[in-house]
Amino acid sequence: MRPWLRLFALVLPVVTALPLAAAEFRAAWVASVHNINFPSKPGLSAESQKAQILQILDVAKRARLNALLVQVRPEGDALYESAIEPWSRFLSGTQGVSPGYDPLAFFIAEGRKRGIGIHAWINPYRVATNAAADRSSKSPASRLAGSVRRVGRQLWMDPGSPEAQDYIVTVVRDLVRRYPVAGVHLDDYFYPYPETYSGPFPDEATYARYRAAGGSLARADWRRHSVNTLVRKLQAAVHGTRPGALFGVSPFGIYTKGQPADVKAGLDQLNELYSDPVAWLQQGWVDYLAPQLYWRDGGPQSFTALLRWWRNPGVNPRGIPIFPGIAIERLGGKHDWPAGEIAKQLDLTRAIGPQPNGTGFILWDFAPLKKNAKGILPVVAGN
Repeated sequence: MRPWLRLFALVLPVVTALPLAAAEFRAAWVASVHNINFPSKPGLSAESQKAQILQILDVAKRARLNALLVQVRPEGDALYESAIEPWSRFLSGTQGVSPGYDPLAFFIAEGRKRGIGIHAWINPYRVATNAAADRSSKSPASRLAGSVRRVGRQLWMDPGSPEAQDYIVTVVRDLVRRYPVAGVHLDDYFYPYPETYSGPFPDEATYARYRAAGGSLARADWRRHSVNTLVRKLQAAVHGTRPGALFGVSPFGIYTKGQPADVKAGLDQLNELYSDPVAWLQQGWVDYLAPQLYWRDGGPQSFTALLRWWRNPGVNPRGIPIFPGIAIERLGGKHDWPAGEIAKQLDLTRAIGPQPNGTGFILWDFAPLKKNAKGILPVVAGN
């Protein structure tokens, strides 16, 4: 057992994952950061934004999706009414300015009419995608300044800061208490990706404080322990505040170099992002995991090889559902996948086992569905 897992085993009880419904989990991500999916641009009227939400939900229903993961906290902000954090600038154009309605409440109400559960997708640590952009005084850049670091062009909460961890848990508990979301979802942004900044993550002071208080973990282990702490606390907060709501994470699709052995890895998630999704599976700290398997089947990062690895009982002894992220975005651009590649991957999500507690998938991102790129909408609806 790794040292940071041994520490958890001694002091934290295991929370068993909530059972998922027997129905297949059929979902897509709806991104708000940089106005990728919603709203199409900042500053639109409330009625225009509502019309875009209705269009998204209607397309999702036509695709036979039963869940949407809506990004409601892209950078220490909110796409919902919050007394803690400011309105997102991706809504109005100015952080802290109301769009004139509550997007999350509208998504939930209209999703319910169509049988689509809305999961609140949050970026836990990112405070600003552009450190130079104007920010509200309610931004954690001001309210939690001692725990916020500059990394490249971005502002980032220090994952090793107990104050940052407590703050994020408070934000999530408040969100889940006031909104009947189907769940809370984290993506793969824990420690920032190395290509976004140069040099080591600036956590010298935080680590020194940890060591001065008697901590003995090496820095890499301490970083993973810090991320594990937040994941564990968030699952407990979601379950304790809204029983039945799900807590899931979509990590990078390859665990670490050499695992699995037959897959070529560039990024080392375990040792560069300091996130250990295998620990989350083994300890039962997530209700599902959605590794981002954004590669073609049969290639150097084969979809089949990766999905088989994540569902292997040696990696996932509790049989926690693995809902792979499927990159319909790659129907366009330099990748130019055929729709048949997506059809094949959808079939593989059901064929590759074991999957004792449910199967499903999450599509990245929503735009190809909305545009019906290469006829993808009927492909998804028919699979």
